[in-house]
Amino acid sequence: MPDVFSAVAYAFMAGATIPLGGFAARIEDFRPQWLETEFRHSVIAFGGGALLAAVALVLIPEGMKLTSPSFALPAFTLGGVCFFVVDYLMARAGGSASQLMAMLLDFVPESLALGAMLATGKAAGLLLAGLIALQNLPEGFNAYRELRSGNRLPAGGILAAFCAIVLLGPLAAWIGFSYLHSLENLLGSILFFAAGGILYLNFQDIAPQAHLERHWAPPLGAVAGFLLGLWGHMLLH
Repeated sequence: MPDVFSAVAYAFMAGATIPLGGFAARIEDFRPQWLETEFRHSVIAFGGGALLAAVALVLIPEGMKLTSPSFALPAFTLGGVCFFVVDYLMARAGGSASQLMAMLLDFVPESLALGAMLATGKAAGLLLAGLIALQNLPEGFNAYRELRSGNRLPAGGILAAFCAIVLLGPLAAWIGFSYLHSLENLLGSILFFAAGGILYLNFQDIAPQAHLERHWAPPLGAVAGFLLGLWGHMLLH
């Protein structure tokens, strides 16, 4: 049976691709023509598809196993409303971090679930960690570009923040392993809250950013992102 150190290690490996995605996006600072516009938008759409897969195939199904509609529906609604408020306030302040918020809403709850799964002896933890890592790579790429273009934050500062975000995964996995596996209603509510927030951000901010007139590759990128999640879901089950 996996121990807490395995849960922490798996979550760390899953989060390590966040700064890797940011570093890949930073190459564009040195080589502006490295990526064509259509490909950039396809990567954004791929991340959106992966997030939608996380909602449909991980967060909601796992949440439904853990809690009842009386907890799930208010938590889902609260997630969407809370991130509407955050998005609205950030837009009024002239900033945007929808990709970053969506990445955190994906990574942290899934790490909680990862820890809780391993605590109950489920053997699919390493595979789940690998799929989270694959999701985090395009999400880190997109979040870096959004923060650079929207607020012109320093590249080094963004990458340092991404490295710090990696540590949230092991912390969440430890909490899930040590405490939340026995608090099923709370864990399920957290998963539904994250699902509501991601769904709001995906349709409000991420999907519109992926759209290009007279280009059809970005929607296919979204299909590919969801396909990644579907493949992982089928392997896990």
